[in-house]
Amino acid sequence: MKYLILGSSGQIGSHLVEYIKQKNNSVILFDIENSPKEDLRITNNEYLEKCIIECNFVFFLAWDVGGSRYLSKLQDTFNFLQNNLKIMTNVFGMIDRYKKPFIFTSTQMSNLSNSGYGLTKALGEKITLSLRGLNVRLWNVYGYETNPEKSHVITDFIKQAKYNKAIKMLTDGTEERQFLYAEDCSECLYKMSLKYDNLDKGHSYHLSSFKWTSIKDVAMIIKNIFQDTTIETAKEKDKVQFNSKIEPDKKILNFWKPSTSLEDGIKKLSKKF
Repeated sequence: MKYLILGSSGQIGSHLVEYIKQKNNSVILFDIENSPKEDLRITNNEYLEKCIIECNFVFFLAWDVGGSRYLSKLQDTFNFLQNNLKIMTNVFGMIDRYKKPFIFTSTQMSNLSNSGYGLTKALGEKITLSLRGLNVRLWNVYGYETNPEKSHVITDFIKQAKYNKAIKMLTDGTEERQFLYAEDCSECLYKMSLKYDNLDKGHSYHLSSFKWTSIKDVAMIIKNIFQDTTIETAKEKDKVQFNSKIEPDKKILNFWKPSTSLEDGIKKLSKKF
């Protein structure tokens, strides 16, 4: 198999690249971080077309997105919304033209009508359904990432604890999330590509740890790894997901289960910084 991974340098994409290579498959890397020609906002991108033609399967991971700090600042701005509309138009257009099997990675936030990020992903899900692709809703996947502007909560906390000995939270920490280690996520996405023909294209599969953890408890796990770290909470409430707590669909557990606990995943990630 030859896989095209759109967003191959991202938090999830970089882990998926390594996982698929370990399974002796070839991978076509595609990410704006690699080259300007890999900008999915470019209309009639000849390099994208070449890669689509060459591949057997597409993982559509690329998006203008980041952690809570990034989303709270930008998710309702014109540029953010326009970027993702351009990405969708160009990628889905090429997939449709060459009839490639694909997985579109969405988010549990696609149910949140008050989130610009969630709304763009919801539109992506609708287009995926129309093209008979697979929708996968990701729940707070965490892994190694290098962009401080777009980094997510666990990466932020680890860096603060390791280098500053202090974790400064953006909220009061009472909001809860379901965190999934990037390697577990990669395993599941790969399995779904192998099962693609037999999976229900009308169903949105939820990829999660299926365990709720508060942001304050995440900070405590990291504090226990980096001794002498202090934790400072803020008074703000969650302004990204607005303390929403919708239970994930468990259909995916029929053929995959996460194997890495949050504590073990954070310990592994902590060693990479």
